[in-house]
Amino acid sequence: MSSRTSIYTLASVTVLGGLLAYVVYFDYKRRNDAEFRRKLRKEKKKANKTAARPQGGAVDADDLRAALAKVRTEELPATPEEKEQYFMTQVGMAEELAAQGPAFRLPAALSFYRALRVYPSPVELIMIYQKTVPEDIFKVIMDLTNMDVKDRVEGYYNIFPPKSMNVSVQDGKDKKKILVAEKDFEPGDVIYKEEPIVTALDLDIQAQDSHCAHCFRSIQKGVAIKADIDRLGAVYCSKDCQLKSKVQSENLLFGLDAVLPPELDSGISDLSKADREQAQGPFADYLKSKGKTGPILVARLVARAIAIETGKLLPKKSGPAATDLPLLVDDNADYSLYDHLERLRYIEVNPPEEENKLLTKVLAAAVPGLEQSITDERYAMYLGKVTYNAYGVCFGGGRDDKPVSSERPEDKERTRTPYGTSRQVGSGFYLVSSYIGHSCAPSARPSFSSGTAELHLIATRKLKKGDEITVSYVDVSQHDGEAPEEARRRRRFELAWGWRFRCECERCVSETKDSKDNKENDVGLEKDGSKVEDVVQRAEKGGPGGVQDPSQLLGPD
Repeated sequence: MSSRTSIYTLASVTVLGGLLAYVVYFDYKRRNDAEFRRKLRKEKKKANKTAARPQGGAVDADDLRAALAKVRTEELPATPEEKEQYFMTQVGMAEELAAQGPAFRLPAALSFYRALRVYPSPVELIMIYQKTVPEDIFKVIMDLTNMDVKDRVEGYYNIFPPKSMNVSVQDGKDKKKILVAEKDFEPGDVIYKEEPIVTALDLDIQAQDSHCAHCFRSIQKGVAIKADIDRLGAVYCSKDCQLKSKVQSENLLFGLDAVLPPELDSGISDLSKADREQAQGPFADYLKSKGKTGPILVARLVARAIAIETGKLLPKKSGPAATDLPLLVDDNADYSLYDHLERLRYIEVNPPEEENKLLTKVLAAAVPGLEQSITDERYAMYLGKVTYNAYGVCFGGGRDDKPVSSERPEDKERTRTPYGTSRQVGSGFYLVSSYIGHSCAPSARPSFSSGTAELHLIATRKLKKGDEITVSYVDVSQHDGEAPEEARRRRRFELAWGWRFRCECERCVSETKDSKDNKENDVGLEKDGSKVEDVVQRAEKGGPGGVQDPSQLLGPD
Protein backbone atom coordinates (compact mmCIF):
# COMPACT_ATOMS: atom_id res chain seq x y z
CA MET A 1 0.00 0.00 0.00
CA SER A 2 1.10 3.58 -0.48
CA SER A 3 2.65 5.58 2.32
CA ARG A 4 -0.62 7.44 2.82
CA THR A 5 -3.33 4.84 2.18
CA SER A 6 -6.54 6.12 3.77
CA ILE A 7 -9.59 4.53 5.31
CA TYR A 8 -11.66 5.30 2.23
CA THR A 9 -9.58 2.93 0.14
CA LEU A 10 -9.19 0.43 2.95
CA ALA A 11 -12.86 0.46 3.96
CA SER A 12 -14.09 -0.04 0.42
CA VAL A 13 -16.44 -2.85 -0.42
CA THR A 14 -13.48 -5.13 -1.07
CA VAL A 15 -10.08 -5.33 0.64
CA LEU A 16 -8.42 -6.80 -2.41
CA GLY A 17 -5.36 -4.60 -2.15
CA GLY A 18 -4.25 -6.01 1.18
CA LEU A 19 -5.59 -9.46 0.46
CA LEU A 20 -2.84 -10.32 -1.97
CA ALA A 21 0.07 -10.36 0.46
CA TYR A 22 -0.48 -8.60 3.75
CA VAL A 23 -3.79 -10.32 4.50
CA VAL A 24 -2.34 -13.66 3.52
CA TYR A 25 0.58 -13.00 5.83
CA PHE A 26 -1.51 -11.52 8.66
CA ASP A 27 -4.10 -14.32 8.61
CA TYR A 28 -1.36 -16.92 8.54
CA LYS A 29 0.22 -15.39 11.63
CA ARG A 30 -3.14 -15.09 13.38
CA ARG A 31 -4.03 -18.71 12.73
CA ASN A 32 -0.66 -20.38 13.14
CA ASP A 33 1.38 -18.25 15.55
CA ALA A 34 0.27 -18.85 19.12
CA GLU A 35 2.30 -15.92 20.47
CA PHE A 36 0.73 -13.58 17.92
CA ARG A 37 -2.77 -14.69 18.94
CA ARG A 38 -1.85 -14.25 22.60
CA LYS A 39 -0.81 -10.63 21.95
CA LEU A 40 -4.09 -9.90 20.18
CA ARG A 41 -6.12 -11.37 23.06
CA LYS A 42 -4.07 -9.38 25.56
CA GLU A 43 -4.72 -6.13 23.73
CA LYS A 44 -8.46 -6.84 23.56
CA LYS A 45 -8.57 -7.58 27.31
CA LYS A 46 -6.80 -4.29 27.99
CA ALA A 47 -9.43 -2.45 26.03
CA ASN A 48 -12.28 -4.21 27.83
CA LYS A 49 -10.91 -3.11 31.22
CA THR A 50 -11.12 0.55 30.22
CA ALA A 51 -14.54 0.32 28.56
CA ALA A 52 -16.42 1.39 31.71
CA ARG A 53 -14.45 4.60 32.19
CA PRO A 54 -16.61 7.79 32.56
CA GLN A 55 -17.14 9.63 29.29
CA GLY A 56 -16.25 13.25 28.57
CA GLY A 57 -17.17 15.91 26.03
CA ALA A 58 -16.58 15.80 22.28
CA VAL A 59 -13.28 16.69 20.65
CA ASP A 60 -13.29 19.99 18.74
CA ALA A 61 -13.62 19.54 14.96
CA ASP A 62 -10.65 21.86 14.27
CA ASP A 63 -8.46 19.78 16.55
CA LEU A 64 -9.62 16.64 14.73
CA ARG A 65 -8.81 18.09 11.34
CA ALA A 66 -5.36 19.27 12.44
CA ALA A 67 -4.62 15.87 13.96
CA LEU A 68 -5.80 14.06 10.84
CA ALA A 69 -3.64 16.27 8.63
CA LYS A 70 -0.61 15.36 10.72
CA VAL A 71 -1.36 11.64 10.56
CA ARG A 72 -1.67 11.81 6.78
CA THR A 73 1.91 13.10 6.51
CA GLU A 74 3.29 10.13 8.43
CA GLU A 75 4.91 7.45 6.31
CA LEU A 76 3.62 3.94 6.90
CA PRO A 77 5.84 0.86 7.20
CA ALA A 78 6.45 -1.00 3.95
CA THR A 79 6.84 -4.71 4.74
CA PRO A 80 4.28 -7.04 6.35
CA GLU A 81 6.60 -7.61 9.33
CA GLU A 82 7.03 -3.86 9.86
CA LYS A 83 3.28 -3.31 9.56
CA GLU A 84 2.62 -6.00 12.14
CA GLN A 85 5.05 -4.41 14.59
CA TYR A 86 3.62 -0.94 13.89
CA PHE A 87 0.09 -2.22 14.45
CA MET A 88 0.95 -3.84 17.80
CA THR A 89 2.89 -0.75 18.95
CA GLN A 90 0.08 1.67 18.10
CA VAL A 91 -2.63 -0.46 19.73
CA GLY A 92 -0.52 -0.87 22.87
CA MET A 93 0.16 2.86 23.02
CA ALA A 94 -3.53 3.58 22.50
CA GLU A 95 -4.49 1.36 25.43
CA GLU A 96 -2.01 3.10 27.71
CA LEU A 97 -3.26 6.55 26.68
CA ALA A 98 -6.90 5.53 27.07
CA ALA A 99 -6.23 4.53 30.67
CA GLN A 100 -4.93 8.04 31.48
CA GLY A 101 -8.35 9.68 31.40
CA PRO A 102 -10.40 12.09 29.26
CA ALA A 103 -7.47 14.45 28.65
CA PHE A 104 -5.83 11.76 26.53
CA ARG A 105 -8.92 10.92 24.48
CA LEU A 106 -7.64 12.38 21.20
CA PRO A 107 -4.09 10.95 21.44
CA ALA A 108 -5.54 7.54 22.25
CA ALA A 109 -7.96 7.72 19.31
CA LEU A 110 -5.13 8.75 17.00
CA SER A 111 -3.08 5.71 17.96
CA PHE A 112 -6.06 3.44 17.37
CA TYR A 113 -6.55 5.22 14.05
CA ARG A 114 -2.91 4.72 13.06
CA ALA A 115 -3.29 1.01 13.75
CA LEU A 116 -6.39 1.00 11.57
CA ARG A 117 -4.42 2.42 8.64
CA VAL A 118 -2.21 -0.68 8.37
CA TYR A 119 -4.74 -3.34 9.29
CA PRO A 120 -5.64 -5.39 6.19
CA SER A 121 -9.37 -5.57 6.97
CA PRO A 122 -10.17 -2.21 8.60
CA VAL A 123 -13.92 -2.62 8.90
CA GLU A 124 -13.36 -5.84 10.82
CA LEU A 125 -11.04 -3.92 13.16
CA ILE A 126 -13.58 -1.10 13.55
CA MET A 127 -16.11 -3.71 14.64
CA ILE A 128 -13.62 -4.91 17.27
CA TYR A 129 -13.01 -1.31 18.36
CA GLN A 130 -16.76 -0.79 18.71
CA LYS A 131 -16.99 -3.67 21.19
CA THR A 132 -13.78 -3.04 23.13
CA VAL A 133 -12.77 0.64 22.99
CA PRO A 134 -14.39 3.17 25.37
CA GLU A 135 -17.37 4.80 23.71
CA ASP A 136 -16.03 8.34 23.76
CA ILE A 137 -12.74 7.26 22.13
CA PHE A 138 -14.55 5.11 19.59
CA LYS A 139 -16.63 8.14 18.60
CA VAL A 140 -13.43 10.10 17.93
CA ILE A 141 -12.08 7.23 15.82
CA MET A 142 -15.27 7.26 13.75
CA ASP A 143 -15.14 11.05 13.44
CA LEU A 144 -11.59 10.78 12.11
CA THR A 145 -12.70 8.06 9.69
CA ASN A 146 -15.69 10.06 8.48
CA MET A 147 -13.59 13.18 8.04
CA ASP A 148 -10.97 11.29 6.07
CA VAL A 149 -13.65 9.69 3.90
CA LYS A 150 -15.30 13.03 3.19
CA ASP A 151 -12.01 14.76 2.41
CA ARG A 152 -10.97 12.00 0.02
CA VAL A 153 -14.33 11.96 -1.74
CA GLU A 154 -14.26 15.73 -2.21
CA GLY A 155 -10.54 15.89 -2.96
CA TYR A 156 -10.39 13.04 -5.46
CA TYR A 157 -11.43 15.08 -8.46
CA ASN A 158 -8.89 17.78 -7.59
CA ILE A 159 -6.12 15.44 -8.75
CA PHE A 160 -8.02 13.16 -11.13
CA PRO A 161 -7.86 13.33 -14.09
CA PRO A 162 -4.24 14.52 -14.25
CA LYS A 163 -3.97 18.22 -15.08
CA SER A 164 -1.91 17.35 -18.15
CA MET A 165 -5.00 15.85 -19.82
CA ASN A 166 -6.70 19.30 -20.03
CA VAL A 167 -10.05 18.00 -18.74
CA SER A 168 -11.83 17.76 -15.40
CA VAL A 169 -14.73 15.80 -13.91
CA GLN A 170 -17.66 17.95 -12.81
CA ASP A 171 -21.25 17.50 -11.65
CA GLY A 172 -23.73 17.49 -14.51
CA LYS A 173 -27.47 17.00 -14.59
CA ASP A 174 -28.91 15.00 -11.68
CA LYS A 175 -25.43 15.08 -10.07
CA LYS A 176 -24.15 12.75 -12.78
CA LYS A 177 -20.43 13.22 -13.36
CA ILE A 178 -19.39 14.63 -16.74
CA LEU A 179 -16.09 15.41 -18.44
CA VAL A 180 -15.39 19.11 -19.05
CA ALA A 181 -12.76 20.88 -21.16
CA GLU A 182 -10.19 22.86 -19.16
CA LYS A 183 -8.97 24.89 -22.16
CA ASP A 184 -10.24 25.94 -25.59
CA PHE A 185 -10.04 23.46 -28.45
CA GLU A 186 -10.49 23.81 -32.19
CA PRO A 187 -12.09 21.13 -34.38
CA GLY A 188 -9.53 18.38 -35.03
CA ASP A 189 -7.48 19.11 -31.92
CA VAL A 190 -6.36 16.17 -29.78
CA ILE A 191 -7.90 16.84 -26.36
CA TYR A 192 -5.90 14.06 -24.69
CA LYS A 193 -4.47 10.59 -25.20
CA GLU A 194 -5.25 7.74 -22.82
CA GLU A 195 -3.92 4.21 -22.47
CA PRO A 196 -6.45 1.54 -21.43
CA ILE A 197 -6.35 -0.07 -18.01
CA VAL A 198 -7.18 -3.42 -19.60
CA THR A 199 -7.96 -4.63 -23.11
CA ALA A 200 -9.55 -7.68 -24.68
CA LEU A 201 -9.06 -8.45 -28.35
CA ASP A 202 -12.12 -9.97 -30.03
CA LEU A 203 -11.54 -13.71 -29.79
CA ASP A 204 -12.18 -14.41 -33.48
CA ILE A 205 -9.38 -11.97 -34.36
CA GLN A 206 -7.08 -13.28 -31.63
CA ALA A 207 -7.29 -16.74 -33.18
CA GLN A 208 -5.88 -15.36 -36.45
CA ASP A 209 -2.48 -14.31 -34.98
CA SER A 210 -2.98 -10.97 -36.73
CA HIS A 211 -3.12 -8.51 -33.81
CA CYS A 212 -1.23 -8.04 -30.57
CA ALA A 213 -3.35 -9.28 -27.66
CA HIS A 214 -2.04 -6.45 -25.48
CA CYS A 215 -1.91 -3.28 -27.59
CA PHE A 216 -3.94 -4.47 -30.65
CA ARG A 217 -1.20 -3.50 -33.11
CA SER A 218 -1.43 -5.31 -36.44
CA ILE A 219 1.18 -8.09 -36.80
CA GLN A 220 2.67 -9.35 -40.04
CA LYS A 221 2.26 -13.04 -40.67
CA GLY A 222 5.05 -15.15 -39.24
CA VAL A 223 6.52 -12.59 -36.83
CA ALA A 224 4.09 -12.88 -33.92
CA ILE A 225 5.53 -13.62 -30.47
CA LYS A 226 3.80 -16.37 -28.51
CA ALA A 227 3.87 -17.02 -24.77
CA ASP A 228 5.23 -20.29 -23.41
CA ILE A 229 1.76 -21.05 -22.03
CA ASP A 230 -1.01 -19.98 -24.38
CA ARG A 231 -4.59 -20.77 -23.34
CA LEU A 232 -6.45 -18.07 -25.30
CA GLY A 233 -4.43 -18.04 -28.51
CA ALA A 234 -2.75 -14.74 -27.61
CA VAL A 235 0.18 -13.40 -29.64
CA TYR A 236 2.19 -10.21 -29.22
CA CYS A 237 3.87 -7.64 -31.43
CA SER A 238 6.92 -7.27 -29.16
CA LYS A 239 8.64 -8.66 -26.09
CA ASP A 240 7.63 -5.47 -24.27
CA CYS A 241 3.90 -6.10 -24.85
CA GLN A 242 4.31 -9.74 -23.90
CA LEU A 243 6.02 -8.78 -20.63
CA LYS A 244 3.45 -6.10 -19.77
CA SER A 245 0.62 -8.50 -20.45
CA LYS A 246 2.23 -11.18 -18.31
CA VAL A 247 2.86 -8.86 -15.37
CA GLN A 248 -0.51 -7.12 -15.48
CA SER A 249 -2.81 -10.12 -15.77
CA GLU A 250 -1.84 -13.11 -17.90
CA ASN A 251 0.48 -14.81 -15.42
CA LEU A 252 -2.12 -14.83 -12.67
CA LEU A 253 -4.94 -15.91 -14.99
CA PHE A 254 -3.19 -18.22 -17.44
CA GLY A 255 0.44 -18.67 -16.33
CA LEU A 256 2.32 -20.70 -13.76
CA ASP A 257 5.03 -18.33 -12.52
CA ALA A 258 4.97 -17.06 -8.92
CA VAL A 259 2.35 -14.42 -8.14
CA LEU A 260 3.76 -13.23 -4.81
CA PRO A 261 7.19 -11.62 -4.36
CA PRO A 262 9.91 -14.18 -3.46
CA GLU A 263 10.00 -13.12 0.20
CA LEU A 264 6.29 -13.94 0.57
CA ASP A 265 6.01 -16.87 -1.82
CA SER A 266 7.46 -19.49 0.57
CA GLY A 267 7.17 -22.23 -2.04
CA ILE A 268 3.49 -21.55 -2.83
CA SER A 269 4.17 -21.20 -6.58
CA ASP A 270 5.82 -24.62 -6.85
CA LEU A 271 3.07 -26.37 -4.90
CA SER A 272 0.24 -24.68 -6.78
CA LYS A 273 1.19 -25.40 -10.41
CA ALA A 274 -0.95 -28.50 -10.83
CA ASP A 275 -3.98 -26.82 -9.26
CA ARG A 276 -3.48 -23.72 -11.40
CA GLU A 277 -3.37 -25.74 -14.61
CA GLN A 278 -6.51 -27.59 -13.57
CA ALA A 279 -8.36 -24.33 -12.87
CA GLN A 280 -7.09 -22.27 -15.81
CA GLY A 281 -8.04 -24.74 -18.55
CA PRO A 282 -11.82 -24.72 -17.90
CA PHE A 283 -11.78 -20.94 -17.40
CA ALA A 284 -10.09 -20.36 -20.76
CA ASP A 285 -12.43 -22.82 -22.48
CA TYR A 286 -15.43 -21.00 -21.02
CA LEU A 287 -14.20 -17.60 -22.20
CA LYS A 288 -13.63 -18.90 -25.73
CA SER A 289 -17.05 -20.53 -25.81
CA LYS A 290 -18.81 -17.29 -24.81
CA GLY A 291 -16.89 -15.21 -27.35
CA LYS A 292 -17.44 -11.98 -25.37
CA THR A 293 -14.86 -9.46 -24.24
CA GLY A 294 -16.69 -8.39 -21.04
CA PRO A 295 -15.75 -11.40 -18.87
CA ILE A 296 -12.14 -11.18 -20.11
CA LEU A 297 -11.97 -7.46 -19.26
CA VAL A 298 -13.27 -8.14 -15.74
CA ALA A 299 -10.82 -10.98 -15.14
CA ARG A 300 -7.92 -8.84 -16.34
CA LEU A 301 -9.16 -5.89 -14.28
CA VAL A 302 -9.10 -7.99 -11.11
CA ALA A 303 -5.71 -9.42 -12.03
CA ARG A 304 -4.21 -6.02 -12.78
CA ALA A 305 -5.46 -4.63 -9.48
CA ILE A 306 -3.70 -7.50 -7.74
CA ALA A 307 -0.54 -6.87 -9.77
CA ILE A 308 -0.54 -3.20 -8.75
CA GLU A 309 -0.83 -4.08 -5.08
CA THR A 310 1.93 -6.66 -5.51
CA GLY A 311 4.16 -3.96 -6.96
CA LYS A 312 3.68 -1.88 -3.81
CA LEU A 313 5.18 -4.71 -1.76
CA LEU A 314 8.43 -4.80 -3.69
CA PRO A 315 11.45 -3.51 -1.73
CA LYS A 316 12.64 -1.62 -4.81
CA LYS A 317 9.91 0.12 -6.79
CA SER A 318 11.39 -0.72 -10.17
CA GLY A 319 11.06 -3.33 -12.87
CA PRO A 320 8.02 -4.70 -14.73
CA ALA A 321 5.91 -5.37 -11.62
CA ALA A 322 6.20 -1.74 -10.50
CA THR A 323 5.39 -0.06 -13.81
CA ASP A 324 1.83 0.71 -12.71
CA LEU A 325 2.91 2.81 -9.72
CA PRO A 326 1.46 5.37 -9.37
CA LEU A 327 -1.61 5.06 -11.58
CA LEU A 328 -3.16 7.95 -13.49
CA VAL A 329 -2.78 10.56 -10.77
CA ASP A 330 0.53 12.07 -11.84
CA ASP A 331 2.93 11.48 -8.94
CA ASN A 332 0.21 11.19 -6.27
CA ALA A 333 -0.20 7.64 -5.00
CA ASP A 334 -2.88 8.38 -2.41
CA TYR A 335 -5.56 6.72 -4.54
CA SER A 336 -5.54 3.14 -5.72
CA LEU A 337 -7.19 1.49 -8.69
CA TYR A 338 -10.13 0.70 -6.40
CA ASP A 339 -10.73 4.40 -5.76
CA HIS A 340 -10.99 4.88 -9.52
CA LEU A 341 -13.23 1.88 -10.10
CA GLU A 342 -15.74 2.42 -7.32
CA ARG A 343 -16.58 5.94 -8.55
CA LEU A 344 -17.56 4.79 -12.04
CA ARG A 345 -21.17 4.28 -13.05
CA TYR A 346 -22.50 0.83 -13.83
CA ILE A 347 -25.65 -1.01 -14.84
CA GLU A 348 -27.04 -4.10 -13.18
CA VAL A 349 -26.29 -7.32 -15.06
CA ASN A 350 -26.88 -10.98 -14.29
CA PRO A 351 -23.86 -13.02 -15.40
CA PRO A 352 -24.06 -16.83 -15.47
CA GLU A 353 -23.28 -18.37 -12.08
CA GLU A 354 -20.35 -20.38 -13.39
CA GLU A 355 -18.57 -17.28 -14.73
CA ASN A 356 -17.26 -16.03 -11.40
CA LYS A 357 -16.90 -19.54 -9.99
CA LEU A 358 -14.40 -20.37 -12.71
CA LEU A 359 -12.50 -17.11 -12.07
CA THR A 360 -12.38 -17.60 -8.31
CA LYS A 361 -11.01 -21.10 -8.79
CA VAL A 362 -8.17 -19.61 -10.82
CA LEU A 363 -7.45 -17.05 -8.08
CA ALA A 364 -7.67 -19.60 -5.27
CA ALA A 365 -5.29 -21.93 -7.06
CA ALA A 366 -2.73 -19.13 -7.44
CA VAL A 367 -2.86 -17.90 -3.82
CA PRO A 368 -5.26 -19.57 -1.35
CA GLY A 369 -7.63 -16.94 0.06
CA LEU A 370 -7.36 -14.66 -2.96
CA GLU A 371 -10.76 -15.85 -4.19
CA GLN A 372 -12.40 -13.88 -1.38
CA SER A 373 -11.57 -10.70 -3.27
CA ILE A 374 -14.28 -11.19 -5.89
CA THR A 375 -17.69 -12.26 -4.59
CA ASP A 376 -20.53 -12.99 -7.00
CA GLU A 377 -22.06 -9.60 -6.26
CA ARG A 378 -18.76 -7.80 -6.74
CA TYR A 379 -18.14 -9.66 -10.00
CA ALA A 380 -21.58 -8.67 -11.32
CA MET A 381 -20.86 -5.04 -10.40
CA TYR A 382 -17.51 -5.06 -12.19
CA LEU A 383 -19.12 -6.61 -15.24
CA GLY A 384 -21.79 -3.90 -15.07
CA LYS A 385 -19.04 -1.25 -15.01
CA VAL A 386 -17.25 -2.80 -17.97
CA THR A 387 -20.54 -3.13 -19.85
CA TYR A 388 -21.35 0.53 -19.27
CA ASN A 389 -17.90 2.08 -19.79
CA ALA A 390 -15.84 -0.03 -22.24
CA TYR A 391 -14.92 1.42 -25.64
CA GLY A 392 -14.75 -0.49 -28.90
CA VAL A 393 -11.37 -0.10 -30.61
CA CYS A 394 -11.74 0.48 -34.36
CA PHE A 395 -8.99 1.17 -36.89
CA GLY A 396 -10.00 3.27 -39.87
CA GLY A 397 -13.67 2.67 -40.51
CA GLY A 398 -13.60 -0.67 -38.72
CA ARG A 399 -13.92 -4.22 -40.03
CA ASP A 400 -16.74 -6.03 -41.84
CA ASP A 401 -16.01 -9.67 -40.95
CA LYS A 402 -17.07 -9.95 -37.30
CA PRO A 403 -19.25 -13.04 -36.75
CA VAL A 404 -22.93 -12.14 -36.39
CA SER A 405 -24.32 -12.77 -32.92
CA SER A 406 -27.44 -14.92 -32.66
CA GLU A 407 -28.46 -13.29 -29.37
CA ARG A 408 -31.49 -11.07 -28.97
CA PRO A 409 -30.75 -7.36 -29.58
CA GLU A 410 -31.15 -6.54 -25.89
CA ASP A 411 -28.63 -9.27 -24.93
CA LYS A 412 -25.88 -8.42 -27.40
CA GLU A 413 -22.59 -7.12 -26.08
CA ARG A 414 -22.09 -3.44 -26.88
CA THR A 415 -19.21 -1.02 -26.43
CA ARG A 416 -18.94 2.71 -26.95
CA THR A 417 -18.03 3.28 -30.58
CA PRO A 418 -19.45 5.64 -33.23
CA TYR A 419 -18.85 2.92 -35.83
CA GLY A 420 -20.91 0.23 -34.11
CA THR A 421 -19.63 -2.65 -31.97
CA SER A 422 -19.74 -5.01 -34.96
CA ARG A 423 -16.82 -3.11 -36.52
CA GLN A 424 -14.41 -3.20 -33.57
CA VAL A 425 -11.29 -5.36 -33.24
CA GLY A 426 -11.51 -5.43 -29.46
CA SER A 427 -12.50 -3.57 -26.30
CA GLY A 428 -10.65 -1.27 -23.94
CA PHE A 429 -11.47 0.03 -20.47
CA TYR A 430 -10.36 3.65 -19.92
CA LEU A 431 -10.68 5.43 -16.59
CA VAL A 432 -10.87 9.06 -17.74
CA SER A 433 -12.92 8.39 -20.87
CA SER A 434 -15.46 6.49 -18.77
CA TYR A 435 -16.74 9.90 -17.60
CA ILE A 436 -17.64 11.08 -21.10
CA GLY A 437 -21.38 11.33 -21.64
CA HIS A 438 -23.25 10.41 -24.81
CA SER A 439 -24.71 12.74 -27.41
CA CYS A 440 -26.14 11.96 -30.85
CA ALA A 441 -24.40 15.20 -31.94
CA PRO A 442 -21.12 14.74 -30.04
CA SER A 443 -18.43 17.33 -29.42
CA ALA A 444 -15.61 14.78 -29.66
CA ARG A 445 -14.82 11.34 -31.03
CA PRO A 446 -12.48 8.52 -30.01
CA SER A 447 -9.69 7.79 -32.48
CA PHE A 448 -7.08 5.04 -32.55
CA SER A 449 -4.83 6.59 -35.15
CA SER A 450 -1.67 5.21 -33.52
CA GLY A 451 -2.69 1.74 -34.66
CA THR A 452 -2.98 0.59 -31.05
CA ALA A 453 -5.57 0.64 -28.26
CA GLU A 454 -4.32 4.06 -27.12
CA LEU A 455 -7.40 6.34 -27.27
CA HIS A 456 -6.99 9.78 -28.84
CA LEU A 457 -9.93 12.04 -28.02
CA ILE A 458 -10.46 14.41 -30.97
CA ALA A 459 -12.60 17.57 -30.83
CA THR A 460 -15.28 17.53 -33.56
CA ARG A 461 -16.26 21.16 -33.03
CA LYS A 462 -14.98 24.23 -31.24
CA LEU A 463 -14.87 23.76 -27.48
CA LYS A 464 -14.56 26.50 -24.89
CA LYS A 465 -13.13 26.02 -21.42
CA GLY A 466 -15.95 24.71 -19.26
CA ASP A 467 -17.85 22.99 -22.10
CA GLU A 468 -18.99 19.42 -21.58
CA ILE A 469 -17.24 16.84 -23.74
CA THR A 470 -19.48 14.21 -25.32
CA VAL A 471 -19.05 11.28 -27.70
CA SER A 472 -21.54 9.01 -29.45
CA TYR A 473 -21.77 5.59 -27.84
CA VAL A 474 -23.43 4.14 -30.97
CA ASP A 475 -23.50 4.67 -34.71
CA VAL A 476 -25.62 7.82 -35.08
CA SER A 477 -25.35 8.11 -38.87
CA GLN A 478 -28.28 7.53 -41.21
CA HIS A 479 -27.67 4.35 -43.19
CA ASP A 480 -28.46 3.85 -46.88
CA GLY A 481 -32.13 3.12 -47.35
CA GLU A 482 -32.93 4.21 -43.82
CA ALA A 483 -35.49 6.95 -43.15
CA PRO A 484 -34.60 9.63 -40.56
CA GLU A 485 -37.21 8.26 -38.14
CA GLU A 486 -35.80 4.74 -38.51
CA ALA A 487 -32.24 5.94 -37.88
CA ARG A 488 -33.36 7.78 -34.77
CA ARG A 489 -35.26 4.77 -33.39
CA ARG A 490 -32.31 2.47 -34.10
CA ARG A 491 -29.76 4.55 -32.20
CA ARG A 492 -32.17 5.24 -29.33
CA PHE A 493 -33.01 1.55 -28.92
CA GLU A 494 -29.32 0.64 -29.01
CA LEU A 495 -28.66 3.16 -26.24
CA ALA A 496 -31.54 1.77 -24.20
CA TRP A 497 -30.40 -1.84 -24.68
CA GLY A 498 -26.73 -1.17 -24.02
CA TRP A 499 -26.72 1.67 -21.49
CA ARG A 500 -30.28 1.72 -20.08
CA PHE A 501 -31.16 5.35 -20.71
CA ARG A 502 -33.52 7.28 -22.96
CA CYS A 503 -31.45 9.76 -24.94
CA GLU A 504 -32.53 13.37 -24.46
CA CYS A 505 -29.66 15.10 -26.22
CA GLU A 506 -30.37 18.24 -28.26
CA ARG A 507 -30.47 16.31 -31.52
CA CYS A 508 -32.98 13.76 -30.24
CA VAL A 509 -35.18 16.43 -28.67
CA SER A 510 -35.13 18.50 -31.85
CA GLU A 511 -35.79 15.58 -34.19
CA THR A 512 -38.58 14.23 -32.00
CA LYS A 513 -40.23 17.62 -31.85
CA ASP A 514 -40.08 18.03 -35.62
CA SER A 515 -41.14 14.45 -36.34
CA LYS A 516 -44.64 13.55 -37.50
CA ASP A 517 -44.34 10.47 -35.29
CA ASN A 518 -44.61 12.29 -31.95
CA LYS A 519 -45.23 9.06 -30.06
CA GLU A 520 -41.58 8.21 -30.81
CA ASN A 521 -42.06 4.60 -29.69
CA ASP A 522 -39.75 5.64 -26.88
CA VAL A 523 -37.88 2.47 -25.82
CA GLY A 524 -39.91 1.84 -22.66
CA LEU A 525 -37.53 3.49 -20.19
CA GLU A 526 -38.78 5.97 -17.61
CA LYS A 527 -35.44 6.75 -15.95
CA ASP A 528 -31.70 6.25 -16.27
CA GLY A 529 -30.84 2.69 -15.30
CA SER A 530 -27.19 3.39 -14.42
CA LYS A 531 -25.99 4.04 -10.87
CA VAL A 532 -22.94 4.50 -8.64
CA GLU A 533 -21.96 2.31 -5.73
CA ASP A 534 -23.70 2.82 -2.39
CA VAL A 535 -20.36 3.26 -0.64
CA VAL A 536 -19.67 6.38 -2.72
CA GLN A 537 -23.05 7.89 -1.88
CA ARG A 538 -22.58 7.17 1.83
CA ALA A 539 -19.06 8.57 1.81
CA GLU A 540 -20.35 11.86 0.46
CA LYS A 541 -22.39 12.21 3.66
CA GLY A 542 -19.38 11.60 5.89
CA GLY A 543 -17.87 14.05 8.35
CA PRO A 544 -17.59 14.52 12.13
CA GLY A 545 -20.67 13.04 13.70
CA GLY A 546 -21.70 11.51 10.35
CA VAL A 547 -21.52 7.73 9.97
CA GLN A 548 -21.25 6.12 13.40
CA ASP A 549 -22.25 2.58 12.40
CA PRO A 550 -19.11 0.94 10.91
CA SER A 551 -21.22 -1.30 8.68
CA GLN A 552 -22.37 1.83 6.81
CA LEU A 553 -18.88 2.15 5.39
CA LEU A 554 -19.46 -1.08 3.53
CA GLY A 555 -21.40 -1.81 0.40
CA PRO A 556 -23.50 -4.93 -0.17
CA ASP A 557 -20.52 -7.25 0.27
